[in-house]
Amino acid sequence: MTFGSRLPDLRIPPPGPASRALADRLRAVESRNVTHLADDWPIFWESAAGANVRDADGNVYVDLCAGFGVALLGHSHPAVSAAIADQALRLTHGMGDVHPPSIRVELLERLRDLSPWPDARAVLASTGSEAVEIALKTAQLATGHPGVLAFEGGYHGLTMGSLATTARSTFRRPFVRRLYRGVAFAPYPLAGPRGATSMTLALEFVRRALRDGAPNGDPIGAVIVEPVQGRAGARVAPAGFMAEVSALAAEAGALVIADEILTGMGRCGAMLASTRVGLKPDLVCVGKALGAGLPLSACVGRRAVMDAWPESDGEAVHTSTFLGHPLACAAALAALDRYGPESVLTRAEALGESLRTRLATRLSGVPGVGEVRGLGLLLGIELVSGDRSALPAGAAARVAVAALREGVIVLPAGDVGQVVELTPSVALTDEQADYAVEALVKAIAAPA
Repeated sequence: MTFGSRLPDLRIPPPGPASRALADRLRAVESRNVTHLADDWPIFWESAAGANVRDADGNVYVDLCAGFGVALLGHSHPAVSAAIADQALRLTHGMGDVHPPSIRVELLERLRDLSPWPDARAVLASTGSEAVEIALKTAQLATGHPGVLAFEGGYHGLTMGSLATTARSTFRRPFVRRLYRGVAFAPYPLAGPRGATSMTLALEFVRRALRDGAPNGDPIGAVIVEPVQGRAGARVAPAGFMAEVSALAAEAGALVIADEILTGMGRCGAMLASTRVGLKPDLVCVGKALGAGLPLSACVGRRAVMDAWPESDGEAVHTSTFLGHPLACAAALAALDRYGPESVLTRAEALGESLRTRLATRLSGVPGVGEVRGLGLLLGIELVSGDRSALPAGAAARVAVAALREGVIVLPAGDVGQVVELTPSVALTDEQADYAVEALVKAIAAPA
């Protein structure tokens, strides 16, 4: 069986001696804030293909994270790798906003064609956080109102502007005195038995905030929301909620920013998850799977909104050295050639539903398991306390370590690390999926 579609093959319990040695070297040169280093974590990756990762000790794993959702097509997809190699022989770097590489035009045209607007304009960037920064700036220019409405549980990045709209206190607390204080955080309702009540309360908050303004008094010009909350643990809002938010924002003259950094490019069974949940954005942020392994993001919007930016007179108001980097553009164009066909979208939807259903069935009745939820290939397994009175902080991290020992890579998510999150690639084979389901059930059911 070829590397990419193999089942796990653990030569030594992870992390092995090579990974441990690399951890010691990393500890000596990297800020201690960046990588969590412990006796049982992490492994160091050496190579990857399809749904497989090989670590420094030669262990082979099934990857249910796809590199934070980036490798939707699978790691090192041959067409993407070939496009990068070909572009590298011709042009590896252009001059951003001065002398653009021609391939940038091709990518912008493709983004226009997949957007909801026939006259779409876009700004390219390198990271999801920067795409969000561009969207927030665009909304302020277009409406004249700096205030923002975001949602509890939302994650939009860690640069100062995007961090102001990111809800988790862990990220905000050290920098709160620097953050813009014109952001209101609305409750985020969840689908389920209590969804109708929480949806009513959340919509009333949205309505009131749009009327009264942000906590600092600034009028609200932007509503930023993830079609499915990612880092909060694959949280899905009740049916109709996103459409209501869109209508309330339009009525108030505020722009809707859809943060599709994780959900876009087919992960949720459509090129944009907004279309599946009823969200009607004025601006869309895409990234992760857009670059298919290279750093690339974009803020896309209809022309009437994007033209709020002044025309360049030789000095761009927002730009960057690596804007429209040729290698990233080449990777994105190759990936978009494959995201577009219905087969990828259908596979994402079918595989995601199969994983969700099988996990829900196998975990039914297992103590400490709440719900298995998500949309397409963005799934979360929520872990709960025995009496469901409190969230089991860090429980998903324990599962991630146990799953790693079974040869399966997953990540913890949720405000206190109570959700096991899965963002696998469409390259995951049925045999790998079968193995992963059983490995996860074993890891979750194991005594703490």
